[in-house]
Amino acid sequence: MHISSPITFGMQVNAPAPWHMDWAWGVPLIVVTVVFHVFGLGLIRRNGLRLYGEFTRRRRHMTAFTVVMGVITLLATCLHAIETGVWAFAYCRIHALPDFKSAMLYSLGAMTTFGHENLFLEAHWQLLGEIEALNGWLLFGLTTAFLFGMFHEVSPADPELH
Repeated sequence: MHISSPITFGMQVNAPAPWHMDWAWGVPLIVVTVVFHVFGLGLIRRNGLRLYGEFTRRRRHMTAFTVVMGVITLLATCLHAIETGVWAFAYCRIHALPDFKSAMLYSLGAMTTFGHENLFLEAHWQLLGEIEALNGWLLFGLTTAFLFGMFHEVSPADPELH
């Protein structure tokens, strides 16, 4: 009896890793989207503070706070949409999904860890979807910290301004 590779807990130990291309695509996509996200949040912060300063000279602080936080949240959401599109483009490029619409829907589901509408990556690309979910955790964590910081930076300090 000849065994080509040892089996431990039902898995072949010496079998080649089938997911090397998932990591080869996933890690650079994480780096690109995180760098883009941090750069975008920096621009949003700078312009959001400038906008807040302009609003507070002409309007009540609470109105300025509400408008600026709304705009900042919208722009942060746009960053997430662009990043989801980057992943969707990658899925199309490697033919893991049939078209951009399906890829975008799958990507948004993976990024938010919400799930997907009966869309599945090709079997040899399934780890890539999980890697995108990891990327989503990182991006949403950055956004949460950013919004928390901006909330405290532009919130009216005087309760009578509410």
